[in-house]
Amino acid sequence: MKLQLAIDLEDVNGAIELIEKTKDNVDVFEYGTPLVINFGLEGLKKIRERFPDITLLADVKIMDVAGYEVEQAINYGADIVTILAAAEDQSIKDAVAKAHEHGKELLVDMIGVQDVEKRAKELDEMGADYIATHTGYDLQALGQTPLENFNKIKATVQQTKTAVAGGIKEDSAPTIISQQPDLLIVGGAISTDDNPAEKAKVFKDMIDNA
Repeated sequence: MKLQLAIDLEDVNGAIELIEKTKDNVDVFEYGTPLVINFGLEGLKKIRERFPDITLLADVKIMDVAGYEVEQAINYGADIVTILAAAEDQSIKDAVAKAHEHGKELLVDMIGVQDVEKRAKELDEMGADYIATHTGYDLQALGQTPLENFNKIKATVQQTKTAVAGGIKEDSAPTIISQQPDLLIVGGAISTDDNPAEKAKVFKDMIDNA
């Protein structure tokens, strides 16, 4: 199991500072969608140049022109690229093919998908590297959590790794970790803490001791 830090609410320099503080305990750093929108892939490139050896995920949430967009994200430094599960099957197949052509990985984000089991089975057959359960910010505000959908996906897939995201906190993490996702995605619980380095270590220790 790996720990991914979602960096959503910093500027690029702030993201670099956060990575510097937490890199000893984080396996994957997510260049979040707000960073993509505000600073484009140039910001991703700046982070890659500063940290040539970290694993970087670009949360570009692709819906169309998938092969091109995956390749662009990889060219700017991404090791893992995201596409939405709601995209057309052909887009997902093109994205998988392009990522694998470059020796990189594709994460499919299930946000907004209603028939979770059906889509997870289809994505598994398409060769996605990760399928991510994602309770979006707007639904977190209504009290929803990612655990129920994660368990459906975990029980469905045969070869694809699983990831889970959506308001994961220190008190909720042990229950989710016990379900053995391949990738635990934590955002604000680390990035907004007064001591993000120590908080990252707390989550990493939970994973290592599970």
